[in-house]
Amino acid sequence: MYRAQLIQSQDKDLFNKFIKSSPKPHFLQSFEWGELKSGTGWEPLRLLIWRDDRPVAAISLLKRPLPLYRHLHRSIIYAPRGPIISEDCDQPGETYFWDAVKSLARRHGAIFIKIDPDISTDSAAAAECYRQRLAKAGFRPSGSQSGFGGVQPRYVFRLNITPAEQELLAAMESKTRYNIHLAERKGVSVRIAQDIADLKTFYDILTETATRDRFLIRSFSYFERMWDLFVARGTARIFLADCQGQAIAGTLAFHCGDRVWYLYGASSNRLRNVMPNHLLQWTMIRWAKELECRLYDFRGVPASDEQDDHLSGLYRFKKGFAATFTEFIGEYDLVLSPSWYILWTRVLPAYQRVTRSLLRRSGTPKSDDSI
Repeated sequence: MYRAQLIQSQDKDLFNKFIKSSPKPHFLQSFEWGELKSGTGWEPLRLLIWRDDRPVAAISLLKRPLPLYRHLHRSIIYAPRGPIISEDCDQPGETYFWDAVKSLARRHGAIFIKIDPDISTDSAAAAECYRQRLAKAGFRPSGSQSGFGGVQPRYVFRLNITPAEQELLAAMESKTRYNIHLAERKGVSVRIAQDIADLKTFYDILTETATRDRFLIRSFSYFERMWDLFVARGTARIFLADCQGQAIAGTLAFHCGDRVWYLYGASSNRLRNVMPNHLLQWTMIRWAKELECRLYDFRGVPASDEQDDHLSGLYRFKKGFAATFTEFIGEYDLVLSPSWYILWTRVLPAYQRVTRSLLRRSGTPKSDDSI
């Protein structure tokens, strides 16, 4: 009745179709996201479970060799916002699915499998039911509660975009609505990036933002690959805000199924008072509506707006669009090798802390071998 299919490149359309048509689609589980991460040291493994003649569950796993121990053929496996399980998948099917995932992971020397499913805590009963299903499969809670709360943000703002545009505008905080109109009055216009030159413009603004706000960004080649895999194929879009003849801000959004996610945002040090970011968000929301999406995801925020840093401003900015604060159930690990898992979660982090402390005292630059 059930069978497992390891997805190859020729099967990508079949895999993506199932992901997009599921009740909880996610671009991080798409075939292309695995291809993107393959250029950063991860190996994608995709599994599709069939019940008779129709797929009922899928997962895109990212495998990475265990740092410092590559010669032992040990790895970690992570499924960002996975798995994708349809409503047609019954309990025997879910058991078959997880057994197939474990078997695949063991063949690749995985010491554990990490997941952070797209399951919110909006319904306490539904969240608890899902936790019990994970426990039955062998998963245990993991991950940090601080900051954004894990590899993927544990806390986000989401907006139901099914109402008409005027209703969405009316529901926003007055200051947010005012800033959208202010940007329009000040001559800000938003355009869609058309080519690699526009991508370079966006990346330059992103670099300026990273320098100002002190965070790291990936190389331009990473974004070129993202362009080829997503933007050029219509599943992502870059928006650029122009004013007085120059690009002053930009955003990157992804589309999958009935949802759009805001992933990257950048703003120049120039003309920040004309509020381009508010108009960019409103433009992306309108794009999501054109795609007949149901949900717009603003992505990560801290757990509250009480942080005494720039994150509180980020929280208030996204909240201003009348979006709903959403908490996910967090990260879960399925341990396949207890001794190696202890090494990964306890011994190696302790070793790194001691090593960094010694290096700071000696003035020696940190090694690139750190995890």
